[in-house]
Amino acid sequence: MSKKLKTALIIVCLLLTVTVVYALAAAGGASDPLASLSYLTGTFMDAVDQQVEEKLDAADEALLNGGGDLSGGTAATWAETRLKEGDALTGSTGTGVLLLAGSVRVTFGSGAVVDVTTGTTVSSGSTLTANHRYLVAEDTTAVFAVTSKTAVVDYQGPYAFSESASTDYNAIAAALKTMHLFQGSFTGYGEGYDLEVAPTRLQALIMFIRVLGEEDEALAYTGSTPFTDIAAGTQSEKYVGYAYSKGYTNGYSATTFRPSQTVTASQYMEFILRALGYSSADNKDLSGTLSNALANGVITEGELSALQNGTFLRADLAYVSYYALDAVVAGSSQTLEDVLLDKGVFTAREAAEAAALVTSSRK
Repeated sequence: MSKKLKTALIIVCLLLTVTVVYALAAAGGASDPLASLSYLTGTFMDAVDQQVEEKLDAADEALLNGGGDLSGGTAATWAETRLKEGDALTGSTGTGVLLLAGSVRVTFGSGAVVDVTTGTTVSSGSTLTANHRYLVAEDTTAVFAVTSKTAVVDYQGPYAFSESASTDYNAIAAALKTMHLFQGSFTGYGEGYDLEVAPTRLQALIMFIRVLGEEDEALAYTGSTPFTDIAAGTQSEKYVGYAYSKGYTNGYSATTFRPSQTVTASQYMEFILRALGYSSADNKDLSGTLSNALANGVITEGELSALQNGTFLRADLAYVSYYALDAVVAGSSQTLEDVLLDKGVFTAREAAEAAALVTSSRK
């Protein structure tokens, strides 16, 4: 590792330390039990400098000897990653962590982890606050473990990752994107997947149109819609207008669609069943939708249980959509994937590339 890279990392760590010093000084006076200003400016800063330098030297030595942990290293600048439930990032002196989405819990046996944003230390077992920066203090090893289905984390400094065997919704979203069935939003992090939030009615409708293999037709639609809450001249109008003209949706009312309203697992599954030809008998009563999906082999017992509990997120929308590709279309011997291949929505090569991304087991 170059001296320039080492110097850059040490500067970043020292700047973070100065931020901690400033925040803590502003947060309390002489009676504040968190930490003394002299300790932070002296012992803490010296220890961070020394231990980061030692870790960089150790990393250099490991590389020279052909060793080293492929799942870890040292990030000289902030790096971003998507993680799944049970994945963990282990950091030591000088490691910085910023949670962008999802839920993460930090644990450590001794030492301290500082919330730089508020200028306070946090206790072991605490859940991180989104968009707060955390710094691992000297002589501390902290484990940042994901407790939600997915999470997006920024990290800097010494790090090592350990992976869990839980469902990899991130890989599933990437697989769908490879097959042109899933696209990111305008969110500037986490590849725009937004897997940590609930899907909206508009997002669910667009996904439905894609799994039908009719997105090109929708985008070519030139008509209008009767819904006053869909802006004229937008892509949203194309998707909604096309779906309305085909009878795929009647909207929320005669004049409104409510594009930003979130959907439930049953509501989205109804769309999937329509795409497969197993639509519920009464579209207004969705109480039997999930059971209908189970009976027709669209979901498993494990998936039924999971969808009946908890909030339906974009992670779940991606999961349901991906495995629906394996379901047989009603009245045929073809799977939904076969149908979309025939329609040219994606190629066999893209399907194979997508399948290779998903290594976690189905529920």
